[in-house]
Amino acid sequence: MEQPRPERSGFVERIVRAAKLETALYEEVEADPAALGQAMVVVLLASVSASVGSAGGTGIGALVTFAGVALAAWYIWAALIYFIGTRLLPGPRTEADVGQLLRTIGFAAAPGCVRVLGVIPVVGVVVFFVAVVWELMAMVVAVRQALDYDSTGRAIGVCAVGWLVQLVVLGILLSLFSPPPVAAA
Repeated sequence: MEQPRPERSGFVERIVRAAKLETALYEEVEADPAALGQAMVVVLLASVSASVGSAGGTGIGALVTFAGVALAAWYIWAALIYFIGTRLLPGPRTEADVGQLLRTIGFAAAPGCVRVLGVIPVVGVVVFFVAVVWELMAMVVAVRQALDYDSTGRAIGVCAVGWLVQLVVLGILLSLFSPPPVAAA
């Protein structure tokens, strides 16, 4: 039987609970505006873990780049999910703001901290794959709780639509900023 939780738990405990996919944790951080800073730190920890775990990105430049990209992606993803989840695919009880999504989605990055284990030879690829799947599961829980959905299927749908939109935008950006192909002589 699960123990009753205090209304506000410690930061490390919150990270562990997020990684355990505890719905109560996602409800807790959704309702706690003060958790925004903690959510940002979770995103940064996951990005540093990925950088270190990739074994090639341990320089200060790589860490700063990973952190900047992670923070930008976190904000853009939260805004995108907010729009899709509240405007295109809302549930009957959906009521959310971008701050709630930033907090829950930030904590959904907690499983990404295991990527630091990617430095272990041979195991690295498996660790990264497990982390991605685990983070996707956490994302679905975070979205379901933040958007007050009754079904996990709707949360999966919102995440899938968001992922497709993100791919299209990324493809457009890459095509705009990629150098033109060099013609063979």
